[in-house]
Amino acid sequence: MAKGKHQKLKLLYLIKILMEETDDGHGLSRQNIIDRLNARGISADRKTLYSDFEELRAFGIDIITEHEGNDWTYHIGEREFELAELKLLVDSVQSARFITERKSRELIKKLESLVSRHEAKQLHRQALISGRVKTMNESIYYNVDKIHTAINADSRIRFQYFQWNVKKEMVLRHNGAWYHVSPWALVWDNENYYLIGYDSASRQIRHYRVDKMLKISATAQKREGRDAFSSIDIPGYSRQLFGMYGGEETRVALEASDHMAGILIDRFGQDIRIIPGNNGTFTVYVNVAVSPQFLGWVFSLGKDVRILGPEKVVEMMKEEGVRLLHQYQSGFVGDPLLE
Repeated sequence: MAKGKHQKLKLLYLIKILMEETDDGHGLSRQNIIDRLNARGISADRKTLYSDFEELRAFGIDIITEHEGNDWTYHIGEREFELAELKLLVDSVQSARFITERKSRELIKKLESLVSRHEAKQLHRQALISGRVKTMNESIYYNVDKIHTAINADSRIRFQYFQWNVKKEMVLRHNGAWYHVSPWALVWDNENYYLIGYDSASRQIRHYRVDKMLKISATAQKREGRDAFSSIDIPGYSRQLFGMYGGEETRVALEASDHMAGILIDRFGQDIRIIPGNNGTFTVYVNVAVSPQFLGWVFSLGKDVRILGPEKVVEMMKEEGVRLLHQYQSGFVGDPLLE
């Protein structure tokens, strides 16, 4: 390849070399840069590099010049994303259950391209920290985009919904019947993505795990349920549900030890009213969807939190306690796989 053949690409290659190979801790000398340009069939000399750098600076590229020994080195200074910001994004991608392992690797690779190859190693090490369980449904990556597109187009969608069986097989719910839903919002809760939408059949607001939705497509029909959705406070709606399991919405009184205030504020938000009690306790009233998951959450907090009312919820908790007692009183049967 004759030198000078790609001179019109000179500035583009110069940006690429600096972006990929330099950062605050790694610079390139003028000769290093000339050699790399020559390897790409582009002629360069020290004099023309000066004017090239000035052109790039005028364009907004932060090129830093530093004196090193008897020479000068050049590197990219400020970038669109700081390394610390990208580490947060990598952590979010890696920890998100709704993104598959393969898609996680692809996204992290793209994030690595936003820094030099030297700093990219730090992002790569960051990605190796976690071995979290990830979703097995690759389509969620595209499902989210399809749902957002339908919301923006004010269109209903249809899809099939599945669950896993003991053979790790996808089994369609309702014998493969199509769900016709007006999508209104996407919520990330408890490490999963959920669609909140208006179900045309039941005429109710419902939620669906996005990674369990198949063959999503927009329909020609306009969305329904605008009034029903507008009356919902989405953050409050999410706080009422536990693991996004539904149940009858009920105002529940909880009594807790004072040191549990942070736990309840984290769960229900700072707007809850805390009523001081006696002997280091307080009472709060919260709206929740009463489900076995809610009862299990209260049970997990031990003796420091108990349900005061209403009576029907107290009775549900008692029944759950009796059920657990019977379940584990029936006698221990050793599992050979655990012995």
